[in-house]
Amino acid sequence: MSSASQKALLIPSKGAEFEVGTRSIPKPGPGEVLVKLHAAALNPLDNIMQKYGLFIESYPAVPGNDGAGTVEELGEGVIGLQKGDRVARGPLTAIPSKYSFDEAATIPLGFATAALGLYDKRGKHGRVNLPSVWSAAGGAELPTPWSAAGRDKYKGHPAVITGGASSVGQFVIQLAKLSGFGPIITTASSRNAEYAKAAGATHVIDYNTTSYADLPAAVAKITSTPVPLIYDVIASPESQKASWAILAPKGTLVVSHDPVVGKLGEEAEDSKRVELVWGSTTDSDWHEIGNDIWAHLTGLLETGAVKPNKVEVLPDGLAGIPAGVERVGQGKVSGVKLVAHPQETA
Repeated sequence: MSSASQKALLIPSKGAEFEVGTRSIPKPGPGEVLVKLHAAALNPLDNIMQKYGLFIESYPAVPGNDGAGTVEELGEGVIGLQKGDRVARGPLTAIPSKYSFDEAATIPLGFATAALGLYDKRGKHGRVNLPSVWSAAGGAELPTPWSAAGRDKYKGHPAVITGGASSVGQFVIQLAKLSGFGPIITTASSRNAEYAKAAGATHVIDYNTTSYADLPAAVAKITSTPVPLIYDVIASPESQKASWAILAPKGTLVVSHDPVVGKLGEEAEDSKRVELVWGSTTDSDWHEIGNDIWAHLTGLLETGAVKPNKVEVLPDGLAGIPAGVERVGQGKVSGVKLVAHPQETA
């Protein structure tokens, strides 16, 4: 292999199996940075891209949304970075030295999804180039906790978060804590209860022993205070219906999949709202909130206010990713983020 080529995990065509192949190493253009990837994290979106071609414009395609590494080369006009800097996709967010590349790779997409669901504006409409219902995506429009108006603003107000051991759930719990919510109630298996509590949850309801149909009663035993915010990371029809039943009048339910309750962009009779989160900040409509999020992430990591996910490193570099993507797609990953080391590919 020439020095201008690199190994890459490819999707040859829509729905085809992954293949390890080669791609040329790109040269950064004006305003661009070339990053040498040390760790790549897997997401549910990787499985959807491979099976259905979502967001893929041409083949063969290189999937992947999360990674961390070192700056290798700077394009013309790039300032604030230098070769060797440790960064994570986000866009490029500096990694505090106390975190490994593996840990840093777990952060970008999950953290963006959590933050946008909480702090993005409500009910955005009229977007183009977004699939299906995501054209109306938005968030709960809470003031950000890194602003004077938002830090600890919601003391005494409970929040419910489903899927507290998931990557997104972990970051939602941490941000809800920064926003002052309490109690913070989440669902997780009993084996992941301490993981959810370490992120900031005050109460963990075991979804193996409490069905979503029984979730409203379980929450009512914890708090009688109206719940103004629910972030339904699981977003199954059952979890959404339970969340909608728990939600207080004038409250906001954030869901990660197509809503089956309420109506996007409209308030219900009791002024409850449902918002569908869009986890990317690359679209122009999200640049303002995205830039604000990434500008504060390094500081949140440095203080420990935001912590990475637990990591499970996959074997065999790029060749180990397909089996990992399959596990993620089958819902067989819990309490960890799967990470691969491309440099370990045989």
